[in-house]
Amino acid sequence: MSLHAPKPAMSAPTRTLVPPLEPGDRLTRDEFERRYAAMPELKKAELIEGVVYMSPAVRLDQHGQPHADLMAWLGVYRAATPGVIVGDNSSIRLDLDNEPQPDAMMIIEPACGGRVKRTDDGYVEGAPEFVAEIAGSSVSIDMNDKLRAYRRNGAREYVVWRVYDEAIDYFALRSGQYVPIPTSDGIVRSEVFPGLWLDVAAMLRGDLAGVLKVLQQGVATAEHADFVKRMDASRVTADGR
Repeated sequence: MSLHAPKPAMSAPTRTLVPPLEPGDRLTRDEFERRYAAMPELKKAELIEGVVYMSPAVRLDQHGQPHADLMAWLGVYRAATPGVIVGDNSSIRLDLDNEPQPDAMMIIEPACGGRVKRTDDGYVEGAPEFVAEIAGSSVSIDMNDKLRAYRRNGAREYVVWRVYDEAIDYFALRSGQYVPIPTSDGIVRSEVFPGLWLDVAAMLRGDLAGVLKVLQQGVATAEHADFVKRMDASRVTADGR
């Protein structure tokens, strides 16, 4: 007979289950990120004023094509403007209750005088200089809670393409309020990014060639050249070279 009592069977370590994100969840930003990271199959989720929003399936006419044209416009501007960065569906740590994932954003590199911080884990923290949303079924949130969150945190320009209304709202932040930038000859000229010109009618009708023709006129201006020089000078000063 053995004098030793049998050892109890070793139990498997308890695995911590991460709850899934659900629309309407009220979460802290840290908890939102934890759950989002545990769902790699999920393409888009946002935390707006502490509430989780998740996008439905994306349709070509109502989102895919407008989104592609918007990104082409911003991409061409970026190619002509060293010192800016364009993001497509990138999450932004805006504040403790808001982590939107805008359809597009454009920032000035921090080394060139930009306002945001780029974190070690790859996020943008703070309000970008420019954010844009393609608003179909999301128009209510984009024009209300999300607009207020961007405004409160100081995003300097905010664009909402209201697809069903066939309209593009281009706002600039002035004295703590978003006001529409007035058009000249049907063209909106950015107040933050010199040379970023938008032919609104051409964009709405899907005339990308027309959009880019006007943009090329913008980036050929002296104002755009001066902007690039200023950013380059800021980079040199920051580098000490």
